[in-house]
Amino acid sequence: VDNFIDLLPFKLTNSQKKVWKEIRGDLISSHQMVRLLQGDVGSGKTVIAALAALQASQNGLQTVFMCPTEILSEQHYQNLSNWFSKLDVKVDILLGSTKAKDRKRILEGLYSGAIDIIVGTHALFQKDIIFKSVGLTIIDEQHRFGVHQRFSLLEKGGNKKISPHQLIMTATPIPRTLAMTVYGALDT
Repeated sequence: VDNFIDLLPFKLTNSQKKVWKEIRGDLISSHQMVRLLQGDVGSGKTVIAALAALQASQNGLQTVFMCPTEILSEQHYQNLSNWFSKLDVKVDILLGSTKAKDRKRILEGLYSGAIDIIVGTHALFQKDIIFKSVGLTIIDEQHRFGVHQRFSLLEKGGNKKISPHQLIMTATPIPRTLAMTVYGALDT
């Protein structure tokens, strides 16, 4: 993690450092993290998500990073690929438009554990997608997905001994999301 932070072309803000400390504490604890990461567009949510994904990878677990659109998926994929290019972290992307040959390679990589972080859209819900061991799910703009869709990712983990941590990112929390934080279903 320290090497990753040193390789970034910018310095983390004090707020980012504080949030990362809280999330890291959740990730190394014995309980499942279910956390909302809220911040304006451009506030650095993606770099915090990258740190969490790196922590999962260091623990031998995969991260599923789900986005509501192909454009947003591609943006996250590019950022993560660039940031992790000098580290031994394999990032890939799965979209509805992914060609059959690439899709087959990606499915094999997810099942074998060769892919550490997969970024994608609703394509990640398909029944034939099986992971070796998911330790973290990151959902950007979670209100764009149904409850059953979000929870279906938790059932694809491959390792039934653990419940994946969940990091939900949003710039604009909707009332349902805010209610989840008030009633204790989400940490913030």
